[in-house]
Amino acid sequence: MSDQLGVLFTKLRGATGQLPYIPQALGLVWAASRGWTLAWLGLLIIQGLLPAATVYLTRALVNSLAAAVAAGGGWPALQPTVLLAALMAALLLLETLLGSAAGWLRTIQAERVQDHVSALIHRQCTAVDLAFYETPDYYDHLHRAKVEAGDRPLALLENLGALLQNGLTLAAMAAILLPYGLWLPVALLASTLPALGVALHYSLRRHRWRLRTTADERRGWYYDWLLTAGESAAELRLFGLGPHFQAAFQAVRRRLRTERFELARSQSLAEAAAGSLALLVTGGSLAWMVWQVLQGQGSLGDLALFYQAFNQGQRLMRSLLARVSDLYYTMLFLGHLFDFLALSPQVTDPPRPVPVSTPRTGGVGLRFRGVTFRYPGSQRVALQNFDLTVPAGQIAAVVGPNGAGKSTLIKLLCRFYDPEAGSIELDGHDLRRLPIETLRQQLSVLFQTPIHYNLTVAQNIALGQLEAEPSPAEIRAAARAAGADEPVARLPQQYDTPLGKWFAGGVELSGGEWQRVALARAFLRQAPVILLDEPTSAMDSWAEADWMKRFRGLAAGRTALIITHRFTTAMQADIIHVMAGGQIIESGSHHQLLAAGGRYAQSWQAQHELIVNN
Repeated sequence: MSDQLGVLFTKLRGATGQLPYIPQALGLVWAASRGWTLAWLGLLIIQGLLPAATVYLTRALVNSLAAAVAAGGGWPALQPTVLLAALMAALLLLETLLGSAAGWLRTIQAERVQDHVSALIHRQCTAVDLAFYETPDYYDHLHRAKVEAGDRPLALLENLGALLQNGLTLAAMAAILLPYGLWLPVALLASTLPALGVALHYSLRRHRWRLRTTADERRGWYYDWLLTAGESAAELRLFGLGPHFQAAFQAVRRRLRTERFELARSQSLAEAAAGSLALLVTGGSLAWMVWQVLQGQGSLGDLALFYQAFNQGQRLMRSLLARVSDLYYTMLFLGHLFDFLALSPQVTDPPRPVPVSTPRTGGVGLRFRGVTFRYPGSQRVALQNFDLTVPAGQIAAVVGPNGAGKSTLIKLLCRFYDPEAGSIELDGHDLRRLPIETLRQQLSVLFQTPIHYNLTVAQNIALGQLEAEPSPAEIRAAARAAGADEPVARLPQQYDTPLGKWFAGGVELSGGEWQRVALARAFLRQAPVILLDEPTSAMDSWAEADWMKRFRGLAAGRTALIITHRFTTAMQADIIHVMAGGQIIESGSHHQLLAAGGRYAQSWQAQHELIVNN
């Protein structure tokens, strides 16, 4: 017995380590649903005291009925019994009504709390550094926060509420049993200690198992996504990959399912053993009370009261243990939610930001000074002591092979990352001295893989300057500048046409048409700096030529940096920088670079020969 108590106290000490999360979780619930929480708490208190009143009425009802029978069963003798029965019926009806009301309140709280926690998770996902998305550990945190911890605050509230309600009822039952002997409440408590140890032990085991299998669960989710997503549908059919990924999914699920079943089997056996011990205590206590009645030291009403009180006490103790187990399990996962919400970005606003004035006519200058950078978790240097200057109002193109570090320039200019050495300047100011939001308002960016938003054409374009609430005329002007107006004119509802196939009525665009919509979104933002990463990669040569005619007029008075593999695009720039191995290896106009006979000229010649030979 002492060994069991020692194990139990060890597990209790582990459980108390999760207690600091309770105020945080209750704070979430309170922030999401204050008035409803107060109403729900009041109902819990009333529900917790009603069973004790019912038990007292049971004794009075049985004794009254016995007295009426002894008096011959006439109406005068039965009147008190009928009154007590009506009162008990009213209490039972009230208990039912309160239970329904509490269920309704829980539904309201559930929706409010889940929406509030989802908002916190979404806010955190959009606030953390891009570097977090480069690590599997972040996705494990995110998975546990979204899948496991999203509804845990409400589960905590329900468990605490049940503990309060059942605790009040149990205290009342213990007070009812106390006059029959001090040892009865003690026996009731002692009979449940093994079950408490089992509950805490298996809560911890389940939690550790969920931590260990988070990556497997995400892998199963990934296989499921591959089998059901439109993005992978064509290749799955072309290469016959469906059976392969189905087998992979089933293998992951089979392993998780087997481990979960084994854990459940072990827990069921332990709970059965603990329950059998509690049943022995109940039987012994009830036998003792029957003996007391037979000895004339109690009435039939006392026996009914004792049976109900002890039986309900056992039931309540089992319920309390289940709630304690759930509470412990919930708090373990709440730790992951709060750990996720506590992630702090490293790219932050400076303590004393430099005020940014309205850009001068002619744009603003960009400059990289001795920049060295590598992506988080990577040993490979993306940029090494990198220098580049783009004067205000200039259109500069950066060309080079894949992996040269070209797209990294745009990510650093947007300050998604900070360099480990050197500095990046906008209009002479180090980016790290500018407010992040203000800096990004100075940039109009087209990324290499722009998002296909399943919204209308107008909404897709308006996202480029959403806070300014662009007018339909401004949206159409941006579309014309990007060459998107012609494909939009062929759509059934033109600018009101939903794009994509996620929702009813949506129209899918070609890759080049999607790219023009993304360009329009970038052009709508009247920023002094334009950053374009492969702006014509999905366009055919005719569409590219048409866009090129528009671009220089669009970029007039602004500074532009274009990342491209296409010589035809690079030729539109004032200057071309050739990049390789994280360095600028040559610069000049198209004709100057051809005359220099360097890497640019060699690549141009190779491409020209390929075209001629074909």
